[in-house]
Amino acid sequence: MDVISNNIANANTTRTMEGGPYVRQRVVFAPRFDPTPAFAPLQAMMTPEGLPVGVRAVGIEKDPSPPKMVYDPGHPDANAEGYVAYPNVNTVNEMVDMISATRAYEANITAFNATKSMALQALTIGK
Repeated sequence: MDVISNNIANANTTRTMEGGPYVRQRVVFAPRFDPTPAFAPLQAMMTPEGLPVGVRAVGIEKDPSPPKMVYDPGHPDANAEGYVAYPNVNTVNEMVDMISATRAYEANITAFNATKSMALQALTIGK
């Protein structure tokens, strides 16, 4: 969410400290491996090989796509031909990514709470 909000905040930044327009950032994910899950019911969510299903963020990288070139000869950052390099950020795509991340977080919280509730109910069976 932080990376997405940073991209949206800099969608019109044509000049950065590094020079040139802001470059969109994206999160890099990798499969998560944890051979000993801390919560036993999570073992049901493993692949047949016994590996937990899931991902983790391993870093943030810059998007290699080129900047948007807009003809605006009056802009202070315009080149000799009158074009301004704007960030390669598409606000609509960023909003879709933000909604997807929010929904995934909500789904994970719901699944965790359901698992926790089932474990608590299992503890009361012997009473």
